[in-house]
Order: sequence, then structure tokens, then C-alpha cells
Amino acid sequence: MKKICLSALLLAAVLGLTAAAAPRVSRTTLRAMEKSLDLRISQLWNDTPYLLIGTTRGVYLDGYGAVFTAEVNLVSNPTSLMHAAVNKDDIARVRAKRMERLPMLKKALRDALVASAASLDTVPADEQVTIVAFLDYFPWEDPAAMPAQVMVQAQKGKLLEAQRSGGAALDSVIRVTEN
Repeated sequence: MKKICLSALLLAAVLGLTAAAAPRVSRTTLRAMEKSLDLRISQLWNDTPYLLIGTTRGVYLDGYGAVFTAEVNLVSNPTSLMHAAVNKDDIARVRAKRMERLPMLKKALRDALVASAASLDTVPADEQVTIVAFLDYFPWEDPAAMPAQVMVQAQKGKLLEAQRSGGAALDSVIRVTEN
């Protein structure tokens, strides 16, 4: 009798742990958002074929929310077989183009954050939705005064509420930071 009770108790504990370990947000949901963000980023500029380095990765952190990360190169390398060395003009042109494109990237990430809120229906309203773009630099660049990453985040419930109210309050609920 003790063996049966012990076995039943052990089975209940295993089932309880399995149920507790089940993710609130499915991998399928995260994958759909990853693909959506990949598409959005890769279509920003036609002259940068390696704009998105690798693919976006998403993870759900219980108690925090959904986090998506992508590695982005805002400009193409100016070197080629016919132009193997980088000169001062190339460096200045690349930096100027980065500075020009940074606000566009922020807007694209912000728009992606807004679009993702409704799709992530299993993320609780009090948790965050966060997108981080890590910016890639060439070895010959001086990334001083340039961000290493751009992050957009908002509490999902507040984001949905701002959307429903016509979008006027979106700026007050979305936090955009550069580090």
C-alpha cells in the first residue's frame, strides 16, 4: 500500500512539474514574431544585402515577458575586389549613412513592437514586449558616440490600450533606449 501511495505521489509531482514547466508563450508564436521582425528589418534598405546578420531570436521569460534580439548592420562594407582599401572618405560616408539610418531603424523597431503586441496574445498584459537590435560595426570603424544597441520596450497591456485609443499615447508607453 505504501508503494502505491508513494508511486501515486511521485507521479503527481512529475505531472505537476511538467505542467509548471510548460511555457506560457509557445515556440510557434515566438517563431512567427521572429520571422515577422526578420522581414521588416531586411526590407528597410535595398542597398544593404547583409542588413540582418543571422536571424532574429525570441524568448519568453516568465514574469518579464517576450524578448526579441536581432543583429543589424546599417550599411554595406564599401570595400570590394576593385576597391580593397578603405579611405577617409569611405569612413565618413559610412558614418554619415549610419547616422541617417539610425532614426529609421528606431521607427521600424517601434512599429514592430506595436504590431507584435496583439499577436503575442499569451503574454500577460502586465509583462513586457522588448525588441533589441545589436548594431554591428566594421573593424576599421570608430564606434565612439554610436550605440551598440537600440532597444524598444513597452508593457503589453499599456501598448494595447494606447493602440485602442487611436495611437496618440504610444509615445508615452514605448521606451526607446540606445546604449
